[in-house]
Amino acid sequence: MGRTNRTHTEDEERLLDDEYELDTTDREVHRDPLQPPPRIDRRKHKDEMALLEAMLRRKERERVVQSTIAKHVAQQDKAHGRSCPTGCKVLLAVGLVIVVGTLMLAALFEQALKDRLSLFASGLHDARPHASEDYILDRNWNFNAAPVRREYTWTLRHVMYNPDGVYRPMMLINAQFPGPLIEVNDGDTIVVHLYNEAENATAIHWHGLYQNGSNFMDGTVGITQCPIAPGTHFTYEFNVTGQSGTYWYHAHQGLQASDGLYGPLVIHSRDEARLQRLPYDTDRVVMVSDHYHTLTSELLLTYLASDRENIEPVPDSALINGRGIRDCEQFAHRTCDNTTANVGLPHFNLEPGRSHRLRIINVGAFAEFQVSIDEMKFAVTEADGTDLEPAYFNRLNINPAQRYSIVLPADAAAGTSFWLRAKMLTSCFGEDNEYLDAETRAIISYGVEEANEPTSKDWDEQIDLECHDMDTSQLVPAERIAAPSNVDESFYLRASFEIGAWRLSRGRWNSSTWRGDVQSPTLQRTLDGLAAQNESFTAAASSSGSPAAWVNKAAFDAEHELVIQTRGVAVIDIMISNFDGKRPMHPFIDK
Repeated sequence: MGRTNRTHTEDEERLLDDEYELDTTDREVHRDPLQPPPRIDRRKHKDEMALLEAMLRRKERERVVQSTIAKHVAQQDKAHGRSCPTGCKVLLAVGLVIVVGTLMLAALFEQALKDRLSLFASGLHDARPHASEDYILDRNWNFNAAPVRREYTWTLRHVMYNPDGVYRPMMLINAQFPGPLIEVNDGDTIVVHLYNEAENATAIHWHGLYQNGSNFMDGTVGITQCPIAPGTHFTYEFNVTGQSGTYWYHAHQGLQASDGLYGPLVIHSRDEARLQRLPYDTDRVVMVSDHYHTLTSELLLTYLASDRENIEPVPDSALINGRGIRDCEQFAHRTCDNTTANVGLPHFNLEPGRSHRLRIINVGAFAEFQVSIDEMKFAVTEADGTDLEPAYFNRLNINPAQRYSIVLPADAAAGTSFWLRAKMLTSCFGEDNEYLDAETRAIISYGVEEANEPTSKDWDEQIDLECHDMDTSQLVPAERIAAPSNVDESFYLRASFEIGAWRLSRGRWNSSTWRGDVQSPTLQRTLDGLAAQNESFTAAASSSGSPAAWVNKAAFDAEHELVIQTRGVAVIDIMISNFDGKRPMHPFIDK
């Protein structure tokens, strides 16, 4: 929860106002998919992005220098009593010279940056804040429509954006955060024309989709595709048949999803009214996410450094549908403005006397959330695309990439409002973050357009102190599908983090830690090997008495690429032991 204020100077404010003036000439979402978007000067844009990031980090460097000197002087004072001996005075004088010199150089550098920034104010693009209606599903949706092709044109660019008030570089789709909603029917074909005008290569993964017959469209860099290079475009096209429910898409190159590349995807079943046992009048998506004020490329370097066993980067904030609010006085070292239209608490105004479905997705990178609505029990009716018999809870534990649908009862009175709380379970974190705000909120009101902050009370039971998944034993599928009675092959996987050479901690399946080849993905090498009848792919399959599935150590280095190959369609049991000890395991198998 944050106080409304702004902490940048008048010059910075002027620059930001100029920089983020909406440019509608390059904002058309429904551009002809065969025509590329207007090009930008990539080299100039890249240089200026780096300069702008440097400006945002300047105050942090000044603070660190001053803090270090102050601490050293304090230690000298403590060691020698209240008086400061000659050596201490010399140190203090030298320190003051360093600080003054640093500030003078920084001021000159900042002025040079401002002069250059004024020349390219139109080079960075404004991120369009989402209205709450953007993630409300169509009430007049035709569940029985004939299968169609649903086409989308996306342009990826870097922007400076402040989801909770603190500005940081982000990588967004069509200048939107979060990304646009994709809503389709079972049987439809999704076509996404993606133009990468950002500074880094990328790919989009469609999380949870079967991709039967189209796994080359799965979007996993180094496994099913090469990354999409800057200045190029790629078209994803695949059919969604045989599944329905709540899904999402996200970048799958490095940790770019946490830089803003994600959004919701909903597939409607033609039998949705029957499979959803509780009727509902409205349907919307609610995304919860941890949020970092630092680029993930920098966070990844810290995380992968030596002596960082199980110490993941700790988030700074939490967001609901890409929104939050922080007190800018806590971030004097950053450019912060929490008065812009995109910052603040989301408000879901629901119609009283009706029931409402919320599709909750944890689109974050690390944190498990506990989601609750004050004084209101809800029914869980879907989990990860599986319709469920209603099960009632007052708190919902949801880990990254998981999706749950809940249905709110129709008994709330008109004019009332309640807090929706999303709390990160901080006991999973391996270190402290002085800037962490572990809870974010949204307002749920009934028939109130401009709701004041609710006075509702949180549930009084103790919050979980351990990170564990929901008690799924209470979740029963609406349609039960028996598991295959016969298994062709079984594999045991031990999931762990282990310290190897140079004291580097890496995640492992058994003894394998993945190191993909972005220029020669696993799928492409497999297809090429099979087409060429390469014995490393075919020998085990053609030999007498060969298994239905095996770990292919002939074609792949199993220490860095653990590949299970089959002779055809096979039923495989994969048994997983999670030796992490701190957090749940969320395996996802690419089809």
